[in-house]
Amino acid sequence: MRVMVIVRATKDSEAGILPSTELLEAMGKYNEELAAAGIMLAGEGLKPSSAGKRVAFDGVSRIVTDGPFTETREVIAGFWLWQVKDMAEAVEWVKRCPNPMPGPSEIEIRPLYELADFGETLTPEVRDLHERTRTKTSG
Repeated sequence: MRVMVIVRATKDSEAGILPSTELLEAMGKYNEELAAAGIMLAGEGLKPSSAGKRVAFDGVSRIVTDGPFTETREVIAGFWLWQVKDMAEAVEWVKRCPNPMPGPSEIEIRPLYELADFGETLTPEVRDLHERTRTKTSG
């Protein structure tokens, strides 16, 4: 099972306050553990939303909005992509994580869709298309 582990932004991360050397070291060691266990597929921190943009879709219309985005609860400060046995294993790994922010913070775990989840709506042709893309992008 693949999951995305999402680190929610805080006022400090949105203000561009960088983590301390101690936190960078603790997270680096944690990431080493994840990699050694074969869990971590990818992971990165994100710059504040003031450096980003959002594109809203409505039919053929596209509206681009510059950051920053006001609702910190809706902003992501970083992420991991993990391969785990199940959600319980993901939760156990998150519980071992150093607090990713200087103060209170929150991490969300979301399972990724797998092709099998789409059932009959996924024709053999569309399945082949997606599998070809995954093969090209998975290194």
